[in-house]
Parts: sequence; C-alpha cells; structure tokens
Amino acid sequence: MRVLFVQHDHVSPVGTIGDQLAAHGYDVEELLVVPEDRFHDPAVSVTFPDPEEYDALVPMGAPWSVYDHSTIGAWVLEELTFLRRAHEAGVPVLGICFGGQAVAAALGGSVVRAEESEIGWYPIETDDPGLVGAGPWFEWHHDRWVAPPGARVVARTPAAEQAFVLGRTLAVQFHPELTPPMLDGWLANGGRQYIESHGIDVEELRARTAHEAPAAEERARRLVDAFVAQVATADPGASARPA
Repeated sequence: MRVLFVQHDHVSPVGTIGDQLAAHGYDVEELLVVPEDRFHDPAVSVTFPDPEEYDALVPMGAPWSVYDHSTIGAWVLEELTFLRRAHEAGVPVLGICFGGQAVAAALGGSVVRAEESEIGWYPIETDDPGLVGAGPWFEWHHDRWVAPPGARVVARTPAAEQAFVLGRTLAVQFHPELTPPMLDGWLANGGRQYIESHGIDVEELRARTAHEAPAAEERARRLVDAFVAQVATADPGASARPA
C-alpha cells in the first residue's frame, strides 16, 4: 500500500502520522510543493500525480491561506482538483489543518477568515472520541472551513470546527503531527514574529509543547489507527460510520 503526504512547505515533516501509517503497512511517499528557496515566494509550478495510484493521501499544513490565490498561485486550485478526484475515486484522505481546509473547499465547502486565531494547545469538544479524541491538540490557524454538504462534523471549539468526516475523508483543523523540533522549525521561518504579534509567549509555548509531546504522540497514533479502521474502509458514499 502507498500513502502520499502532500507537504506544502519544507518545515513540516510527516512525523508520527507517517510513522503510524507505516506501522499499518503503508509505504510513505512525500510530495514537497514549495521548496525551501521559494518559501517566501510560493507561487511555484507543481505536477500532482494521479490520486488513484495511491491507497491514501495526507495533505498537510501550510502557512498560507487556501483562498489566497494571488500569493500561492495556481497550484492550490490544482490541488483542490487532485483532492476532489481522490475523494470521488474512494481514495482515503486525511487532511491536516491547511490540508483539511483544502479538502473542505475541494468537496463543496469553503475556507474563510476565522473571527479569532487559535495558536497553542486546546481541548476540543468531540462527538466521537473513538475517532477524534478530546486532546489537547496543537492549533495554529487563522482561517476556518465551512464544511462541505453531507459532511458529519465530529469536533469543534468555540472558534472553529475541528473535524469532519465525509465518505473516506477525515479532515482535522489541528496539528496531530506537531513535535517540539517541528515547532522550532516553524518559529525559525517567520512563526516567532507571527505568534508574538498575537501576544503569545514563545518560550511558554515551547515548554508546553515539550511537556505535551509524549501524550500528544500517543494521541496522534490513536487518530491514525481510527482513521485506518473507521474512515479508510468506510462506504465511499457515506458521511460517517454508524454511531
């Protein structure tokens, strides 16, 4: 089995999500959309493969907005087409943060600016803790999705929906893959200034992330296990597994 991680930037490795999918027998492949030397000029040309060549797809996070076509260029529209084709073909998709927003837009929903940003560790309200646990999960986003028609929203915070299921697609707004080294990579690529502008103490965030890391890794593994067992094998036309 093959899983393709769509990595939108160079500082977002596949982490625990990739490791756990490998433990389920998937060969992990990676497609880097924006290379390091284009991070500040992300309007690159990208060729997305045939989604039906893969047994699962994981579009990951990004520092940009799905709707900011003037900044990121045509590749985002091409990615939406890629994700729509995957979903329609019954290829399981696990969308993470930007990737979850992209899935929402690809399947008939939309992405809008959130009334407030979420940055840091947040518990979530979940209707299905066996699929998406209550966390806390790491958040870093200023946009939110409007879920596509037919989706079952399974988790939320006061600021944004946090997870939905549609057929063999699971989208999450948070970052289950986040590790302390990954956070440091984000901070070193403009993230420090961004979160300081939101009044967040960087060293407190780093300390909290180090404290949460072991439990967060276990939560991420359980999320992957549930995705594989409950979503990736679902009826492609279903919005959810039976309650």
